[in-house]
Amino acid sequence: MISFTLALLLLIGGYFIYGTFVSRVFGQDNSRPTPVKTMADGVDYVPLPAWKIFLIQFLNIAGLGPIFGAIMGVMFGPAAFLWIVLGTIFAGGVHDYISGMLSLRMNGASLPEIVGSQLGGGVKNVMRVFALLLMILVGAVFVYNPADLLARLTPDHLDSMFWIVVIFIYYMAATLLPIDKLIGKLYPIFGFALLFMAVGICVMLYVHADSVPEFWAEFYNHKPDPQANPIFPMMFVSIACGAISGFHATQSPMMARCMSSERHARPIFYGAMVAEGIVALIWAAAAVAFTGGYGELQQYLGSGSPAPLVDHLSRTWLGTFGGILAILGVIAAPITSGDTALRSARLIAADFLRISQRHIFKRLLVSVPIFLLCFVIMLMPYDVLWRYFAWCNQVLAVFTLWTATVWLARRCKFYLITLIPALFMTCVTVTYIIFAPEGMQGITQNMWGISISYNVACAAGCLVALIFLALFARMLSKFSAQKMLENLEK
Repeated sequence: MISFTLALLLLIGGYFIYGTFVSRVFGQDNSRPTPVKTMADGVDYVPLPAWKIFLIQFLNIAGLGPIFGAIMGVMFGPAAFLWIVLGTIFAGGVHDYISGMLSLRMNGASLPEIVGSQLGGGVKNVMRVFALLLMILVGAVFVYNPADLLARLTPDHLDSMFWIVVIFIYYMAATLLPIDKLIGKLYPIFGFALLFMAVGICVMLYVHADSVPEFWAEFYNHKPDPQANPIFPMMFVSIACGAISGFHATQSPMMARCMSSERHARPIFYGAMVAEGIVALIWAAAAVAFTGGYGELQQYLGSGSPAPLVDHLSRTWLGTFGGILAILGVIAAPITSGDTALRSARLIAADFLRISQRHIFKRLLVSVPIFLLCFVIMLMPYDVLWRYFAWCNQVLAVFTLWTATVWLARRCKFYLITLIPALFMTCVTVTYIIFAPEGMQGITQNMWGISISYNVACAAGCLVALIFLALFARMLSKFSAQKMLENLEK
């Protein structure tokens, strides 16, 4: 329990110390007018209180990842706890804050437009398609598990299919209505349930302190097949939303369009990421403590989804009423990511097509194809959807970090705060795509019966990271040459 407490304090301290440092590096300007001051439209550009924006951002990014992802990811052993803490402070928080600030400075632009402004038109077009499809994939993925949990809490005739339909109808309404009409009113209720769950489980961890493993004990990979699931890169993709997730950068522009001052940026963007890291830390520790150890946890997870464990843990530790509220919090988490994912898809498509979203007809014009495509994707098996979402999500994080690095470098700011995590996540993601069964490994084995060795995958990941670093160095030299010319002209 000592190491859990230290990790909790490090996350909180990271927000105040490193979060403040990052905001100073970026150059936050509280007097600068925000997009909602000049572009209010009553639909997407709507001024909201800072506390409500924080809650919306937190619920947007806290999908299944910091709960289900942390529970499954903790099987990699104590390294998972270290990744949650260090990843949140030095990668996820920086990623979320700078992507949110860049959107603020670019009139609430969506992520593909931000990436394109720094990495070029060709990358922008690729990111438009990639981000749009990823948002639709998220909307499809975050339907199944809340539907299953709701089916557990309701009479038998209200089965999973019934709740899938209900949730999808809600998604359509949340995508089309002004942000303050549905999302702005429901999120405080969902937020209470999620916060109750986190605080309640955290308190019970201290009640059951003897069951909480110390991070320095049993420091090895507890996966039943560690060779097929090495900590690097598998853990860094499995635990995404509790450490760093590219999905977050697609949600920040929605909040950037509602903020009245840049002084709210650190608590909203960096702070929401730290809050998510705390949730992931709590659930990772609770899963091991409640089941009695890593081996016992694996038996629970052998059935597939962590949903039964979440249900059993919440009811046992928090009682009937507390358990129901906790389960509602877990239900709210994916639902409030799925609806805003589709809303984000509408904004990405509207930015790309340059279609104003002030009138409902134009919102329908953009949204209907998105709804249809999301429904088609939902027909695919859930496990397939989740596997591909995992690495696509981290690819998005890689592009966002490189975008932030270039933006900082162009302005002669301390770009190492994003360059180091960009290099690391590039290596992780490329290695994962090559080595994981849902990546090139699966293609080569199915088509030619050839396996790609772990060492080859790691070497390829390092090589791509070095190539990106070389391209960045070349870009830096061009920036320096341009500045020299400007100084000579002066």
